[in-house]
Amino acid sequence: YAVLGAGFAGLSVAWHLLKESPKDLNLHIDLYDEMGIGGGASGVSGGLLHPYSPKVKLLWRGAECWKECMKLLSIAEQAVSSEEDLVSLSGEFGQDFGGILDRRRGIIRPSTNMKTLNVLNDNAKNCLANCKIEIIDKNAAEKLVPHIHMPFNLAFYMPEAINVNSKYYLNALFLACQNIVKELSASGFRKKNLCLQKKSVYELRELEGKQCFLRHGDGKNVENKFVLWWTPENGEYDAVIICLGAKADLLPELAGKLPLRTCRGVILHLQLPDNIGEDYPDHGPSILSDAWLAIKGNRRLDLGSTWEWKSRNSSSNVSTDEASDALQELLPKASAIYPGITSWSFAGARAGLRAMPPLTPHGSLPLLGCVNNILGNDLICKYWLLGGLGSRGLLYHGWLGKLTAEAVLSCNEQIIPSELTSWKNKDSRP
Repeated sequence: YAVLGAGFAGLSVAWHLLKESPKDLNLHIDLYDEMGIGGGASGVSGGLLHPYSPKVKLLWRGAECWKECMKLLSIAEQAVSSEEDLVSLSGEFGQDFGGILDRRRGIIRPSTNMKTLNVLNDNAKNCLANCKIEIIDKNAAEKLVPHIHMPFNLAFYMPEAINVNSKYYLNALFLACQNIVKELSASGFRKKNLCLQKKSVYELRELEGKQCFLRHGDGKNVENKFVLWWTPENGEYDAVIICLGAKADLLPELAGKLPLRTCRGVILHLQLPDNIGEDYPDHGPSILSDAWLAIKGNRRLDLGSTWEWKSRNSSSNVSTDEASDALQELLPKASAIYPGITSWSFAGARAGLRAMPPLTPHGSLPLLGCVNNILGNDLICKYWLLGGLGSRGLLYHGWLGKLTAEAVLSCNEQIIPSELTSWKNKDSRP
C-alpha cells in the first residue's frame, strides 16, 4: 500500500493497516510525505481535543471518534514510555509540554452570548459520560483560572478534555507503527514493513509503475525530468490511500473534483516574561472562546486561530506582517475572556492550510471512499481518499483511519457509513 501524507489521517491509516491486517499477510506500506512526520497542518494543530461543537453539542458520531482517539493517544504514550524513546522525541518536540505528549487539565468555554445560552445549556446535558460537561459559575471558574472574565456568569467546563502536543504525538504514533512492525516480525508472522518516503507525489500516475515526468522546483521554476518512479517489487501497489489534506486538490487527477475549501490558519506562540511573577496555574484548563488558548505550561501558551479562506499557502512559516496581523486580530478576542494575556509576549508563529469539507445535515463531515470512478478506468490499483478533516483532524483521525483501513483491506467501501461517502453522488466541484 501507498499512504500519501504523514499527518493525523495518514498515520492513523498506516497504524490500522498494520493492526487490522491478517497476521499471515505479507504487508508493505510506503508512507509518502516530503515534509516528514507531521510536517503539514496536522503538526501545527493547537491540539485542543474534545467531541463537541462550539455550542457544546456532541458532534455526529462523536462517541466513536472520542473512543478511537483515546486509544491512539494511549498507544502513542506507550510507545514513548521508555526513557530512551522519551528523551529522543521530547528533545525535539516535547519541550513545551515538559517532555509529555499531552496536558490533561480540561477545557473551559465561558458563555459569551445571551442568545445562545439556553441552547448551550440544553446541549451540555447530552454530553458523553467519559467526557463530561459541567456547568459552573464565576466563582468556580475563577478557582480554575484566576481573573477569567465571565460576561454571563456561566461557563461550560470539560474536565476530561485534553491539550495534545500534536507534533510530538504524531512522531510517537509513527514510533508505535515501527514498534508493531518489529513485534510482528519477531513473533514469526509474515513480513510487515513500513517505509517513510520523504518525497512528494505530484501525480497519481507516478505510482502506477510507469515511466513519467517528475516535476522539481518551487512552483515557478519547474524542471521536468523523465524517470521511472520506484514502486514495490511486483511493480504496483494494491491500493493508494490519499491523506494529503488541502494538498489533495493539487493532484491533477483530483483538481477541481473535491468539494473542499482551503483555509489558512495562523497560531501564535506567547510566553510570560521573566519579570511577571504570576504564572498560569498548574491545574488551569485551556480556554475556548472567539479565540482559543491552548495552555502548554505555566508560562507558555498557543493562541489561535485566524481563518484566511481560499488561501493556497501551505507553508508553516509566518511572515512578520502576517504574524502582526494575526496578533491584532486574536489578542482582543482572547483578552475579552482572559485579560491577563495582555502581559504575555509574542514568541513566534506558525500556520497550516486546512481542507474544509462541505456542510451537511449532520454537520461538516470529512470525505471518505474509493475514488477510482472519479479518476478514470485505466488504473492498475484502487485509490482511496480520506480528506476534509478540517479543524477537527485530531478528533476524527482515529475512527476514520480505522474505517478507511478496514475498507481498504476488505476492498469493501460499504463498511463506511453512507454519510461519509455521499459526497461522491453529488456535483463535487467546490
